[in-house]
Amino acid sequence: MNGKQLRIPEVVLFEPTVFGDDRGFFFESFNQRRFEELIGESVSFVQDNHSRSQHGVLRGLHYQIKHPQGKLVRVASGEIFDVAVDLRKTSPTFGMWAGDILSAENKRQLWVPAGFAHGFLVLSDSADVLYKTTDFYYKEFDRGIRWDDPTLAIDWPEVTDILLSDKDKIAPMFTECEVYP
Repeated sequence: MNGKQLRIPEVVLFEPTVFGDDRGFFFESFNQRRFEELIGESVSFVQDNHSRSQHGVLRGLHYQIKHPQGKLVRVASGEIFDVAVDLRKTSPTFGMWAGDILSAENKRQLWVPAGFAHGFLVLSDSADVLYKTTDFYYKEFDRGIRWDDPTLAIDWPEVTDILLSDKDKIAPMFTECEVYP
C-alpha cells in the first residue's frame, strides 16, 4: 500500500499493490501498521459502513460537530468522486477541499481525517461505498454543508441530475455552519 498526500497534507490517497492474473486479483485492503506509518498517527476504527447509491446521488457534505469521525473510504463496485473539506478553524487549510476518483477498478482509498466534512458523488450506474470510522455515529451531532457552496467551490464532475436527500437539500452554507475550534 502506498500513500499520496493530496492538496491538504492530512488527506491521503491510498493505492494498494494489486496481484492479478487470469483467475482474478488479490490486494491487501487494509494494514494497520502501514496505514499508521503513512498518515503519521495511531488510529482505531470502531465502525464499518456500507452504502449503495445510484448514478447522480450526492451524499454530503457530512460531519459530526462532537465526536468527529476520521473515515477511510473505498469503493467495492462502481465509481465516485470523493471529497474532504477542512473544518478545523485554526488549520492553514481551513475551508479548503481535496478529492479524487475512487472506484472498484482503481481500488484507491481516501483517508478523511477527523475535523473534516465528507461527501461523494456517484459517477457510475451505481456504487457500493465502504468506509471505516474512528468514532460512532451520533445523530444529535450530525451536521452538513451545502455541496454547491460557492465559498468552497468544489470542482464536482459534471453530472446532469444531482440527487440529494431532504437533509442535504437544506444544509447550510459554509459561512453558516458550525466548525471545529
